[in-house]
Amino acid sequence: MAHDRMRSGVFGLHPHRGIETVTFLIDGHLNHYDNKHGKGVLHPGDAQWMTAGKGVQHVEDAAQDEEVDLLQLWINLPSTSKMTAPRYQDLRKNDMPVVKEEGAQVRIFSGSYGDTAANTINVTPVTMLEIRLEAGATVSPQFPGSYNGFLYILEGQGTFGADAAPGAKGQMLWMGSADNSEQSQLKIHAESPMRVMLYAGEPVREPVVARGPFVMNTEEEILQAYSDYRNGLF
Repeated sequence: MAHDRMRSGVFGLHPHRGIETVTFLIDGHLNHYDNKHGKGVLHPGDAQWMTAGKGVQHVEDAAQDEEVDLLQLWINLPSTSKMTAPRYQDLRKNDMPVVKEEGAQVRIFSGSYGDTAANTINVTPVTMLEIRLEAGATVSPQFPGSYNGFLYILEGQGTFGADAAPGAKGQMLWMGSADNSEQSQLKIHAESPMRVMLYAGEPVREPVVARGPFVMNTEEEILQAYSDYRNGLF
């Protein structure tokens, strides 16, 4: 995952194949365009889930005279889905389900929290949560034991997991897979007002060959991706 701050003109139109990109906008306004589905604008707190599949060309650009602050995660697609049709899902902040607990608010962009689930379409199951906590508050999200993932702290500091590992703004904490037959529970406790992004999902466990904007399973598939792009097949 990348945490980027950028102004207009940094990235031009470019291709992807074999992955999904998940963009979360922290601040500013992000214009996006692609050659399959059109264009739109992301606002602070919105996310966009792009399934590149067999190939898409797109551009993401800061609104004029603004600097945008964003997170972007690349999710590997399994071999059976790398050539699927491209798809965009704009996940508007105000449309996402929210769970409120004492001193806590959890916004669900993908997957579920407790009995509440987002309707975001996944190729491989992924949980994506924005968690806001008051000082002293605790939440304990659960997901399948086979998942791995990470937390990224946007604001504040707290402790994480059964061992109460410390974490603070700008730090990332990794979560490994546990027993596949059981649910994992992750205790998150805020020592100050805290905002955390949680990403967790089912590992693909396949060979990965990545070059530039393409992520495939073999070197031959990478060469084919470049050939298809140069021949106007995206």
